[in-house]
Amino acid sequence: MLVVVLYPLQLGPVVIKELIEFWEDDAGIAYGRLAMVATSSSSSYTPSNNSSGGAFTTLTQRVTFEREIKKSKFIAIAGPLSDERSAMSFLSEVRDPRATHNCWAYKVGDQFRSNDDGEPSGTAGKPIQSAIDSSGIDRVMVVVIRYFGGIKLGTGGLVRAYGGVAAECLRNAPTCVVKSKVPMGLEVPYDLLGVLYHQLQSFQVEDIRQDYDTGKDNVTMVTFKVDFDRAQGLEEALKANCSRDIVFYNR
Repeated sequence: MLVVVLYPLQLGPVVIKELIEFWEDDAGIAYGRLAMVATSSSSSYTPSNNSSGGAFTTLTQRVTFEREIKKSKFIAIAGPLSDERSAMSFLSEVRDPRATHNCWAYKVGDQFRSNDDGEPSGTAGKPIQSAIDSSGIDRVMVVVIRYFGGIKLGTGGLVRAYGGVAAECLRNAPTCVVKSKVPMGLEVPYDLLGVLYHQLQSFQVEDIRQDYDTGKDNVTMVTFKVDFDRAQGLEEALKANCSRDIVFYNR
């Protein structure tokens, strides 16, 4: 499985709880948000046990799955998203205006939306969203295009059809793990710079920058980025190897 690196836009010691806020507007677009609760700790950095905090799985490329159900053709198209704004661009690229329905859902971090596009409420967008949630894939959109074949499927049949083709589309899709980088900084006395840089090298940090304009005598600010799953270990190593307290900052 391919591993790539992405710098997240929002960082911090956050735990994602199993609580979802969900609502739907007059146009039939469903919105959702996972409730996020910040944690506090005596340490300046506390990683969550939830893997979505430091890494997530997404698609490496666009994939398609097609199935005929009672003479209706269902085509599911899934693709990776960089952010929420790219979702509408993806939709405009893959939707077919000649189709009976172009139903969709996407998930980007703790944000998700879905749309039934004229199907009975809750029979298309939400089942697609459930398929995304069950897959464990993030930053992804699935559009299911339906060409009506003349036979009505009923509420249950629609739920199974839209959710089923979305799930099959994602099941064998090529994925990659995206590891987040945590930006950190610390104030350190000049005489501890050797110890500091030795540890930074050991933990393979990136983008190291040093600022001597701290307003404090013989103290410099060093900033860098480190893998999410190594951040706490680095902090503990620095505290253990330095003879005095170091002030840490998480941006």
